[in-house]
Amino acid sequence: MTIDDVRALAGGLPRSYEVVVGGQVKFRVGRYVYLAFSRDETLLGFAFPKEEREALLQTEPEKFQRPRDGDLRYNWMVVRLAAIGKRELRELVFDAWRMVVPKQLAALTDKELIRELDDVE
Repeated sequence: MTIDDVRALAGGLPRSYEVVVGGQVKFRVGRYVYLAFSRDETLLGFAFPKEEREALLQTEPEKFQRPRDGDLRYNWMVVRLAAIGKRELRELVFDAWRMVVPKQLAALTDKELIRELDDVE
């Protein structure tokens, strides 16, 4: 997966927008960052419940890694983009977005979000 694959998903989500901060591409809802690329765009940080982090790392260590030490206190995780497919990327992006939007938007199903993306195109 690439940055363009992520843009195709995140760019069309309600209230989502792209910014560049310190040379890194990030996606936000309001002031909350829910996706952030490494400078070389091979890693994607994403909003993820920190209490579930260790389980994910134990289950799929070839795909996921801990965030930097400074980010461990946040609800954050990192994925190697080359290790995941389109369906898994969509799930990560949608779930990360749901963590930062109001409850009424977070309640939208994946099918409803896909329809929203289709309407944008």
